[in-house]
Amino acid sequence: MKVLILCTGNSCRSQMAHGFLQSFDKNIEVFSAGTEASGKLNQNAVKAMAEIGLDISGHTSDSVEKYLNDEWDYVITVCGGANESCPAFTGKVKTRLHIGFDDPSHAVGTDEFIWSEFIRVRDEIKKGFYEFYTEKIKPQL
Repeated sequence: MKVLILCTGNSCRSQMAHGFLQSFDKNIEVFSAGTEASGKLNQNAVKAMAEIGLDISGHTSDSVEKYLNDEWDYVITVCGGANESCPAFTGKVKTRLHIGFDDPSHAVGTDEFIWSEFIRVRDEIKKGFYEFYTEKIKPQL
């Protein structure tokens, strides 16, 4: 089972989703990429995942170009905001899905508020991807 998680910057939401999905089942091949990959991880995303025992610090922020010639069971976009454009993927894909989330890296306010947004979105990603895993992937394994 091969899953590609797409977003714009591949620094935050797609990285957290990647970490969660991989943690649910080590036998799933999980990758993440962005249409405008930032080349680095958002440190608040890394910190939010570490807080619950998941280390994504070794992930890389990759361009979707790297994966265009691969075959995928699922390609999932996670862009959520109305002002964002989710990437289109024209590779060899069995199933395309959208599971959208707000981008906590766009949060404005106090440090406490911004951090609370990372925690909120992290927890929403965990819930959304666990539902995806139990409803779509697990029955196929």
